[in-house]
Amino acid sequence: MIGIILTGHGNFATGMMSSVKLIAGTPEHFKAVDFPEGDSTENLAKNLNDAIDSMKDCEGVIVFSDLVGGSPFKTAVEIKMSRPENIEVMSGSNLGMILEIATARTFIEEMDSLCNMAITTGKDQVMRYAFAERQQEEATDGI
Repeated sequence: MIGIILTGHGNFATGMMSSVKLIAGTPEHFKAVDFPEGDSTENLAKNLNDAIDSMKDCEGVIVFSDLVGGSPFKTAVEIKMSRPENIEVMSGSNLGMILEIATARTFIEEMDSLCNMAITTGKDQVMRYAFAERQQEEATDGI
């Protein structure tokens, strides 16, 4: 199975994890690593490394972060580059994509497929609601 680590600014990770648990139950090989105000990137790196170490039985790990270029993303990328494990780092994470991958990884084991699915699902989850009045169909006489 592919492990999942959530990370982001403030309590993004534990907040997302709380929502996943509420909707889908507690998934296995699933960790949250927050980056609270005042914390150092060194401490973040230690916590991310600890989370990856806890998933040594996984075939790989996907790290979902909140913002591309932010400290959680950059720290995860630096860790990916320094470790031999199969690690992928995603950014711009939303609840829809995380739920999709948390479920899909039980039957999809290829990292590329899961990452591509996450991107597609994440994009599909972003939309703008627009109210459209329903058009009344004219009654016909049945012919």
